[in-house]
Amino acid sequence: MARPNEYLTTRELAELLRIKERKVYDLAASGKVPCSRATGKLLFARTQINAWLADSSSGFSVTAPKLRASIFLGSHDPLLEWALMESRSGLASFFDSSFDGLERYQNQEGIATGLHIYDAASNQWNVPIIAERFCHEPAVLVEWAWRNRGLIVAAGARDKFKDITSLVGKRFAPRQAEAGSQQLFNHLLATARVTPDQLELIPAARGETYAAQAVQEGKADAAFGLEALARQYQLDFIPLTKERFDLLVDRHFWFEQPMQKLLSFCSQKPFHTRAEELGGYNVSNLGHVHFNGR
Repeated sequence: MARPNEYLTTRELAELLRIKERKVYDLAASGKVPCSRATGKLLFARTQINAWLADSSSGFSVTAPKLRASIFLGSHDPLLEWALMESRSGLASFFDSSFDGLERYQNQEGIATGLHIYDAASNQWNVPIIAERFCHEPAVLVEWAWRNRGLIVAAGARDKFKDITSLVGKRFAPRQAEAGSQQLFNHLLATARVTPDQLELIPAARGETYAAQAVQEGKADAAFGLEALARQYQLDFIPLTKERFDLLVDRHFWFEQPMQKLLSFCSQKPFHTRAEELGGYNVSNLGHVHFNGR
């Protein structure tokens, strides 16, 4: 009988443990399984693996992570919503707000969440809160797009709004407190030394679209929204800032077919044409990794 090889490959170890090869790489990267690297390949000494299994038999588990629903969570983005459908990715969406999405993602209610959370202390987008909450999680933060954000006002009313101070005494459509745009708006108000009670606030709009619709329907004089939606509803737009919209994705699902189908679609001409048609988007750095959890 042939003597077994002294070293196991990742595939052989995966077959031994009855797990996927990707899980073996995760175990090796986290230091949970003894391994060595030769000529760029991971190798696992059979004697060490046997000892590791014996030591771990009372408590070690290589079970797969809790099953996540194939849902995109978080903040609403018109281009993302369109791409999820047009790519035929099979991924559903539940867009409420940046912070709602983070909470649901932490509860494993979806495979990814969109966010645009500004950290004034570091002048950064999204990374500080993700690094704080997910530094030890198999999660990756990738760029989706830079978006133009500002005041959405009625068609022909642009001259009445020079900057954010022009909102004093006007009817304004705010967003819910968990929305990244509302937190950014509060920061801009404070910077301009304007307090919320100087505005006539109508009930909060739970979505980018609803905020724009409030202006279109005459319920509000202005909203803090996206240029893309101002164009869609044929409203005037006063740019105030640019924001980075990112996707936090569970790394276990990054290479699965639904995500790969979406990413492949985003590299094609119809996607870039749609971004130009919507307006206010810069997708030139789509896919750039801004944070990679352990």
